[in-house]
Amino acid sequence: MKEFVSRIKSKENDKLFEAILQLQSIEDCYKFFEDICTINELNAISQRLQVAEMLMQKKTYIDIADTTGASTATISRVNRSLNYGNRGYQIVFERLKEKKNNNQE
Repeated sequence: MKEFVSRIKSKENDKLFEAILQLQSIEDCYKFFEDICTINELNAISQRLQVAEMLMQKKTYIDIADTTGASTATISRVNRSLNYGNRGYQIVFERLKEKKNNNQE
């Protein structure tokens, strides 16, 4: 399999991602992201995750826009990432599903 090469690779981004990987709880995440992001930035990221989840559930753009408040441009951007991106959304959703299944056992 071909090695993944990121378009955003940098020492600074490596440091950011290493910092995120150090967070051990939801509370840690709230503390860190409230410090590092504006409310609007964090809401935009959360909205994209919600849009991706709804697209994967085969919801329509109209349903997604009504539920999330996302613009059709944002929905389209997320859809493009789902179809032609690096599978980042899919990785996250697969792992969340595995975690949920493991917690139910």
